[in-house]
Amino acid sequence: MPILWRDAMASALYGPGGFFVAGAGPADHFRTSVHASPAFATALLRLITEVDAALGHPDRLDVVDVGAGRGELLQTLLVSAGVAVGVSGEPARSLRDEPSLVAARPPLADRVRFTAVEYADRPENLPEEINWTAEIPTRITGVLLATEWLDNVPLDVAVHTEDGWRYLLVDPETGAETLGDPVSSADHDWLTKWWPSPEASPGADGAPSPGATWSDATSGSESGFRAARPAQGSSLTARSRPGCPETPHSDHRAEIGRTRDEAWAEAVQKIEQGLALAVDYGHLRESRPIDGTLTGYRGGRQVPPVPDGSSDVTAHVAMDSVASAGAAVARCAYSLVLQREALRALGADGGRPPLSLAGTDPVGYVRALAAASAVAELTDPAGLGGHWWLRQPVGIPLGPAVAR
Repeated sequence: MPILWRDAMASALYGPGGFFVAGAGPADHFRTSVHASPAFATALLRLITEVDAALGHPDRLDVVDVGAGRGELLQTLLVSAGVAVGVSGEPARSLRDEPSLVAARPPLADRVRFTAVEYADRPENLPEEINWTAEIPTRITGVLLATEWLDNVPLDVAVHTEDGWRYLLVDPETGAETLGDPVSSADHDWLTKWWPSPEASPGADGAPSPGATWSDATSGSESGFRAARPAQGSSLTARSRPGCPETPHSDHRAEIGRTRDEAWAEAVQKIEQGLALAVDYGHLRESRPIDGTLTGYRGGRQVPPVPDGSSDVTAHVAMDSVASAGAAVARCAYSLVLQREALRALGADGGRPPLSLAGTDPVGYVRALAAASAVAELTDPAGLGGHWWLRQPVGIPLGPAVAR
């Protein structure tokens, strides 16, 4: 029986036996920045230390990972919390070796508290230092991380017809779509503001709030649309692949991001002081894809988006809409930049080591070259580097993520 895409996604991803609940976890099916290189976690650790300083080094610093998979990111951060490793081959240094920190307060390693938020059962081998919960905790002082979480927040899909926007319904067993009712007033308002219809031309409604920053925002090639989870096969939406169920004819479809806005605003609201960081692939109002981005992933391949629980079902995030929702709650300006810029600002530039090092230290040169290659994957504009970093401060001064 056809149902709303939002309900189909919720059941397929998070219901009993759902994709993110059962099995070994998403790492078996697609590759994210977390899995690509430890340099990603190292850069995040640098950001965490910046937030810690902005908070005045509190007695407890929370690090909450929403959509934690099987805890891979937090396990890496846990190991690295006492030692900050240079992303670009810099010498390692212990946070306990910082005289200013040691003299004034306990080191970060003694104050940080890690919490993973995920619907799946707690992994058996997860270190006991990592708390595991199904709900985002309240009264967070520190950093809330959401790496490729929002793209899996269930949402409705609509098509623009002669009588306006109408929902698309989907058969969970086959993925076949049929036309549904006209969209609700709330969803119509969201579409009017954030997803231009064929008759509308992009205007200023979706412009960033004052104080927000982003780069290459008006370039469709840099919108993150091509930066889907790296997998073998086509980078196009699965609907265009052979064997995919037919869609009711329309020249324009939209993925209604209101549920993502609400989820992000609720997450930001759980922070008393600190920073919320969303890392995801997405697009901006002036470059929304007219055919949408809904797709699936299974076993390292892009597959048709059939919401039967056997594969990931995901859609790109309307990053400017999400950012606006978070800023309305935090009452602080946000920063929205591409991942390659954010990582470079945190020291991960992916630069090749000097060739002269090969003559003086061949082993060190090979090691540095491998590290640079790993960072290069994270900053590739056609891949993970095209993801967006949305930084939403709450009650702290924190400058935009720009390269130093």
